[in-house]
Formats: sequence, C-alpha cells, structure tokens
Amino acid sequence: MSYLLSAYGIRLHHTWEAVVFPLCLTSLMYIGSFILKILSIWSSWAEHGDRQIDISFHGLKSGLQNLINWMVSAVYDISVWRMYIVAPVTEELVFRGCMISLLLCGGFKAYTVILLSPVLFSLAHLNHLLEYYMQQNTSLLKASMVVGFQLGYTVIFGSYASFLFVRTGHIAAPLVSHMFCNIMGLPAFFSRRTWLVSVGFVAGAISFVYLLFPLTSPALYNDRTDNCECWHTYCYWT
Repeated sequence: MSYLLSAYGIRLHHTWEAVVFPLCLTSLMYIGSFILKILSIWSSWAEHGDRQIDISFHGLKSGLQNLINWMVSAVYDISVWRMYIVAPVTEELVFRGCMISLLLCGGFKAYTVILLSPVLFSLAHLNHLLEYYMQQNTSLLKASMVVGFQLGYTVIFGSYASFLFVRTGHIAAPLVSHMFCNIMGLPAFFSRRTWLVSVGFVAGAISFVYLLFPLTSPALYNDRTDNCECWHTYCYWT
C-alpha cells in the first residue's frame, strides 16, 4: 500500500522538509504583502493610540475568548473549508499526484509536464466565470477579463506547484504552498502608501529565484535517488 501511495507523492518520510522548505520559499514572494500588512496594523494602532492594551487577567481572557470565537466561526464556515482545505487537497491529489505521475510514466519530459499540466489545472477553474457573471450581475466581457486574469495566475501557480512535485516527489510540497497562496491571495508588489512594498516584493522575488533550485533539491526530500520508478523524475533531475 505504501508503495502505491508513494507513486502519488503520499509518504511520511521527509514530511517536515516538504512542509517547511517549500513554505519558506513561497513566502518570499509575499514579503511585500507582509510589509503592507504590518503597516496596516501599525496604522490601526496609531489611530487608536489613546487606547491602552489591557494585559490584566480579564483582558487576556477576553482576547483569548475572541480568538476562540473566531476559530470556531471559521470551523463552521463552509467557504473556509472549501477554499483552504478541500480545494487544495483535492486539486493537488488530482492535478499533481495523479496527473503528473501518469504523464511522467507516459514518457513526457519533466519540463513538458510542468508546462502542460497547469493548463489543464486552470481550465478546471472555468466555473468561476459563470459564478462571477451570475453573482456580480456584470457583463460577460468584464467577467471574462476578471476570470481570464485569474486563470493566468492559476497557470503560473500551477507551473510552480508542478515544479515542486516533480523536484521533491512529495505531495506535501505543493499542498502547503497551495494552502498558503489561497490564504494570502495575490502578492502585493505595489502600494501608494509606501515604496517599501515594491522594494520588499523585488527583494523577495530575487531571493525566490536564487533559492528555487537549492531549496527544492531532490536530495533534501529523498534518502536515495537511484533504482527509481518512472514517476520519480527527481532521480534524474539532481
């Protein structure tokens, strides 16, 4: 059973590497977003500077209760489950675990798979066109432009997720990146409030490109890279 699951990148060994390294790598593209979020929090504090932070037992208890209430509401929110749990898990299993393994065993080259599978991945999101058109009550042209932009971003992310799966051979690598990107949304690369957002984005993008291959080295995620099966492309991509 473990042999069959490993064909789809489902395995327990090297899980922490497959979670931590790709997550850190992906977060580099969101340095601008992190800066923008910090500035927003700072501005909020500055606007309410006259309010004192209650660090008494009652204040801490109230803050903890608010946090618990927020977590409970998120647990019972079906849209949260759909966006951050169900969609990433099912899409990664289908478009990375199943599809890429079949394409590799079918004789497709790694680079072809990385470029081909994201197109199919993006087409699976065409349902958003109908949803946006009906829910927003907008024109078909505007809905097509908005969804077209989303599909373009989906292709880019799909290529990155496919790259992670092919390089690591572990389903956890694209899965945690998918969840993280769904939470963060599009990276912030510009803000009228400050130039620091653009600087952070550029610095993060440069770091991302520089660390892309080192942090996805097959040796980090596998004990051996010899005597491999057809789906283990990382054996030949060292």
